[in-house]
Amino acid sequence: MSRIYDALQRADLERKSAQDAGETETDEQFAVPVAEQLPPVKDDILLDQIALHPWRPSLVSLPTVGDCGESIEQFRGLRSQIYQFNDLAPLKTILISSGMPSEGKTFVVANLAMSLARGRNNRVLLIDADLRGPSLHSVLGAPRTPGLTEYLAGKAEINDILQGNQNSRVTEGGLAHNVPDLTFIPAGAGGDDAAELVASKRAEELLATVAPHFDWILIDTPPALAFTDAIDLSRVADAVLLVARSARTPFDVAQRAQAAFSSSRILGFVLNAVRNAPRNGYYYYYDKQAAGSGLHWRKDKRGEG
Repeated sequence: MSRIYDALQRADLERKSAQDAGETETDEQFAVPVAEQLPPVKDDILLDQIALHPWRPSLVSLPTVGDCGESIEQFRGLRSQIYQFNDLAPLKTILISSGMPSEGKTFVVANLAMSLARGRNNRVLLIDADLRGPSLHSVLGAPRTPGLTEYLAGKAEINDILQGNQNSRVTEGGLAHNVPDLTFIPAGAGGDDAAELVASKRAEELLATVAPHFDWILIDTPPALAFTDAIDLSRVADAVLLVARSARTPFDVAQRAQAAFSSSRILGFVLNAVRNAPRNGYYYYYDKQAAGSGLHWRKDKRGEG
């Protein structure tokens, strides 16, 4: 027995030595510093002094940038549901996730943010916390860095990563469209340490610091069944909104995604790319490329949303 114990000890020491060597080699790839090494969080946020960039939003991915149309009305409906949830219980920070990739969560969170930003006196913060495969910066046509990765790694302050849009209107096909005013935190450089970064206490400190400055905070996260990031971040969110894709997301995957957030307040599911859905009830239709595709809102069966 002692020989086996000795062998296990040697193997453990060799494994730790190899890990230490690997961490030394990846210091420049945003290896997570120990808590004592991270700079203190600064709470002097100056929204009127954040960086402004000439965003070039994708009108295909952001139908809510248009001045009129069915898609705007449908996201207004979803926005109204969010307002009703807020009336039932205080709601500000909403985490948006899905069970699998390619279910449309980024499309939903971006357009919901735009719709909320159109509301009177609504201050909206949109955060790309999908450090694995960020895409919100592409949808908005905004710079990707500096962003959340740099902040969580202690390489940037909050004021460094907040950005806004310099252009209030965008023109495409000879038509000018209003771009609602919102604040954006991009994902940043990303990296292999995403799970450790989002699980750090610094993520909680970030949300606590920015919360007083905004009416709504929407967080885009990786698929919950593929990575633990969304589950870790859900502890600092008021509620979770899940996205599934019609005719693609298996029912058991949707069930597992909901179960993954069993400790969170789940508002419900947004069913994306619905064909031939009814025009009544909790239904939000978006006609994108294929006629009859759209969004369907389904309340949580447990009555939480």
